[in-house]
Amino acid sequence: AVAALGPERGVGIRSALIRDVAARGTGGLLRQLEDRPLSALLRQFGGSSDDSSGKKSLFVMKFPGDVTASQLNELREEVTAVVRNAKPGDEALLILQSGGGTVTGYGLAAGQLVRLREKGIFLTIAVEQVAASGGYMMCCVADRIIASPFAVLGSIGVISEIPNVYERLKQEGIEFQTVTAGEFKRTLTPT
Repeated sequence: AVAALGPERGVGIRSALIRDVAARGTGGLLRQLEDRPLSALLRQFGGSSDDSSGKKSLFVMKFPGDVTASQLNELREEVTAVVRNAKPGDEALLILQSGGGTVTGYGLAAGQLVRLREKGIFLTIAVEQVAASGGYMMCCVADRIIASPFAVLGSIGVISEIPNVYERLKQEGIEFQTVTAGEFKRTLTPT
C-alpha cells in the first residue's frame, strides 16, 4: 500500500487502522464498512470475475472535492499508481463527494479520470451524497455511476444577476454604448 499511495498516506492509513483495532477490536472496521449503503450498492452492482487467469483488482480512490478541487494532486498520484499497476480486466472505483467549484480544477480532475479510460480501465464512480456541477462533470467520464437513493447529482448551472436600472438611466438621459469583439462577448447589458 505504501508503494502505491506514497509514504505519507501509507503511514496515515496504518495509524488509522491501528487506532480502529484498539477501539473496536479486530474486524470492527470491516463490519462498519459492510453496513454502509455504498458497500451494499457495490455488492449489488459489482461485476463478477470471469478472468480465468487470476483475480481482478479493484482500485479504490476517494475525492472529497472542495470549491477549488484542491485534492487534484492526490487524485493525479492515485490515477498514476493505478495506471502503472493495473492489469487487463482490473477496475477502478472513485468515491466522489463534491458540490463542484472552479471549472479549471474540476476540468483537470475529470482529465485525470480520462487517463483511466484511455488505458482501458473500467471506471465506476460512487456518490453517497452529492456530485453537482464540477462533481457531475467528473461523473460524466465514468463507465458506470452508482448513487445512493437520496444523492444529488447533476449540473446546477451558473446564475448571473444584474440589476435592471435601464428605465431610470433612460429618464436621466444616460445611454450605454458597448463595443465588443463579438455579438455575445457581453450579453448582460441593460440596453
